[in-house]
Amino acid sequence: MIRILYISPENTVGTLTLWKKYHERQGNYCRTITFFPAAAAFPEDICLHLPLISTNLTYRKIRHQLQHLWYQRDPQSPLEGRPPLWKSSGLAESLWFQFRDFVWSFYVEKAIEKYKLYDFDIYHFEWGLDFFRDLRFARRVKASGKKIINSYHGQDMRNRGVLAEMDAMADLRLSSELDLLELHPKLKYLFLPFDASLITPKEKKINKPLKVCHATTNRYFKGSEHIIAVCQRLERLGQIEFILIENQPHSRAMEMKAACDVNIDQLTDLGGWGYGMNSVESLAMGMCTLAYLNPKYEAFIPDHPFVNTTPETLNDNLLKLAKNPELLLKKGQEGRSWVLKYHDIEACGKQLYQYYESIGAL
Repeated sequence: MIRILYISPENTVGTLTLWKKYHERQGNYCRTITFFPAAAAFPEDICLHLPLISTNLTYRKIRHQLQHLWYQRDPQSPLEGRPPLWKSSGLAESLWFQFRDFVWSFYVEKAIEKYKLYDFDIYHFEWGLDFFRDLRFARRVKASGKKIINSYHGQDMRNRGVLAEMDAMADLRLSSELDLLELHPKLKYLFLPFDASLITPKEKKINKPLKVCHATTNRYFKGSEHIIAVCQRLERLGQIEFILIENQPHSRAMEMKAACDVNIDQLTDLGGWGYGMNSVESLAMGMCTLAYLNPKYEAFIPDHPFVNTTPETLNDNLLKLAKNPELLLKKGQEGRSWVLKYHDIEACGKQLYQYYESIGAL
């Protein structure tokens, strides 16, 4: 039996829960520990409820303003480099992290003792982050000869940058974001895991008018303003009914999505290429899903079931689907089969354990 620990600021899309159950089915021991509760209210294993960090909108606005001041750039803009590297902006930011590490140490040290956090064999550092910015926990783990895996999910590498020392300690680096592989030469790809058995496929009937949804947590990255404008115009013309899913608990978002016929994911590359969990969920439902896949992404997954859509083609693609129910149903059926083939937790878990074997963790 191996002991596996996931450390993550947040259980963002619920994958930590999924991985924990998978590892336990393999006869291994797994815990997940997060800094703060998930914004979408996913289940928690160990949650530290750390202060000075939050998904709260006010906190995010203040952080954005401070980062803009410290870095003298838009913190949502991508960095240069292969990989892009995080560097402290100066004294003010360094003092901030020293203060935060001091405050957090009272919470983290209690958790280390209570849950025996130094007694694991494999450590997954999600977002490539330690509990502490000075990396004291990861350093001790590395010194004891344990295996370290850094996982990157998008903005952590593109916009924040890789912590050089943390990256150097890693035995394996993983991502489900294809564009990140071009930013880090040592990164390995792993499809985003999903348990499709929990999703009941939609009935083979279509709403009249066509019910179209768009779920967003960041309008800028997804091109949401354009999506909303196009869909609201078509709704006024009676062509579709539009459902905007925004800032909802995950359970409610899934209910809203399941009532629809078409899901529009993102139409830009601003927040990373392709698609994310939002699309995986709708495809698993057997729902026709629209997303922009650039030529490199289409070459990577040539058998994909998406209706490849740009801002310029969104209007026409929606009208085409509204007039062609057979195509809409066919894309939905293809979507669920494709998710089972590539994203199902059993397929992803098999690949992960092959990676474990490659670094001598098994």
